[in-house]
Amino acid sequence: MSLDDPVILTVTQETAAKSRLRLDRYLAMHVEGLSRSRLQKLIGDGQVTVNGIIARSSHALAVGDEIALHVPPPETLEAIPQDIPLRIIFEDSDLLVIDKPAGMVTHPGAGVKDGTLVNAVLFHCKGSLSSVGGIIRPGIVHRLDKDTSGLIMVAKNDLAHVGLSQQLKDKTARRTYQAIVEGHPPARSGTVDQPIGRHPGRRMEMAVIKDKNTADARDAVTHYEVIGDYRRFAHLECRLETGRTHQIRVHMAYLGAPVAFDLVYNHKTTGNTDARRKAGMIGQALHAVKLSFTHPRTGELLSFSSPLPDDMVRFIGTLI
Repeated sequence: MSLDDPVILTVTQETAAKSRLRLDRYLAMHVEGLSRSRLQKLIGDGQVTVNGIIARSSHALAVGDEIALHVPPPETLEAIPQDIPLRIIFEDSDLLVIDKPAGMVTHPGAGVKDGTLVNAVLFHCKGSLSSVGGIIRPGIVHRLDKDTSGLIMVAKNDLAHVGLSQQLKDKTARRTYQAIVEGHPPARSGTVDQPIGRHPGRRMEMAVIKDKNTADARDAVTHYEVIGDYRRFAHLECRLETGRTHQIRVHMAYLGAPVAFDLVYNHKTTGNTDARRKAGMIGQALHAVKLSFTHPRTGELLSFSSPLPDDMVRFIGTLI
């Protein structure tokens, strides 16, 4: 999103109640096409004013306040195009659907400058990607963790990016995963409706946050169903209603059945690199198997599926 004129929002009684009167929450709820992290960066860069005064993320809004959001033109992309093989499931002039392997980082970040999905897609698309995600995440509408494999959609232009982001926000785009978890959830099927935010003691991790009023706690809903039962493990299908960072991994750990071979949230027998090596696993046992959404330009309903990767299939074979 690149705008010559600022986005102007006026806080009403109705919208104030829904956002609990905090500036960053208010913008996340009422500005389409920009992620919460992008909005927070814009706030931190002084691009957001309240009644003409530069404001902080935690600024307490009042009914009648006027918010001005300035979105500067996109900077030159800093991610470098790299000739890295991609498994492309679908491509047209607006978007791609890619089957990402475990071990590939989605976009550059702290300590990772190349070898990512973004580097590969920039090469494939000759640098033509949407600018909405910023200079490090061009085209990235949603992400998959490094050690999670499966389907991910990438926008080639801003129209596609905003349209796909809105479907995720409206919960009309559907994302389904399969996971092998260590242990068993409390029921054959169910819903985990627990907010997720930064872990209070380990800031690189996420956690279920019971107090929804905590600054960065956000609603998170995961639906799950057991599709395979084994002595120490279970095979689940999980459908995301929301898309929080590490959502399935955090919710399954909360149930006492963490994703197998998860190095962060699994503190049982498989949550370490040695267990991965012995089992021949590349990443954690979590794969995005299905993805469906409406094409943002044509209105066509698109649905895609991806088979489980070989390492997960082999591991399931050892459990039978």
